[in-house]
Amino acid sequence: MTGFNWRRVLAPLLLSVLLLVTGCTPKAPSQFSQAQQESTRKGAQPAVAKNAEQGSSFNKFFPKAGDGYERVFTQEKKGFSEAKLKKDGKDMAMLSISDTISLPVAAKKFENSTTKIAGYPAMEIGNTQTALLVANRYQVKVLSRDPSFTSADRKAWIQKFDLNGLSRLK
Repeated sequence: MTGFNWRRVLAPLLLSVLLLVTGCTPKAPSQFSQAQQESTRKGAQPAVAKNAEQGSSFNKFFPKAGDGYERVFTQEKKGFSEAKLKKDGKDMAMLSISDTISLPVAAKKFENSTTKIAGYPAMEIGNTQTALLVANRYQVKVLSRDPSFTSADRKAWIQKFDLNGLSRLK
């Protein structure tokens, strides 16, 4: 006759108590919970304005491919469209158009601009970006992705956009 084996009873009992205690403790709030609450509360400002232009409507204003360059659209959403400019399979630049109606401060930075490209207020942002503002609403940007793509290249490519067509977009 064998005796009662406490180990066989004690191990499952302790495991059950451990699961009960840890499963019932409240979870610590996520680092993003405050932002989630603010963005979903009633009356919160939407990230993209309802009257922002559809990104697909910007595509026709982008420069055409040519001279060994390839244009590849990478992102399109309400208020924004973006394309890569490639040469020999290498990313040379990013081209983008964004509707600043969702973020008016983006347009305000051009108010004191003394530089103009194709008649539109323009600015260099750091060492890798050139931007201009069309019709006080649409920001057109060229960002260098390769060191050989210079400020002069960015200025030349930004002028290849159909800026006058974009200015008539309603």
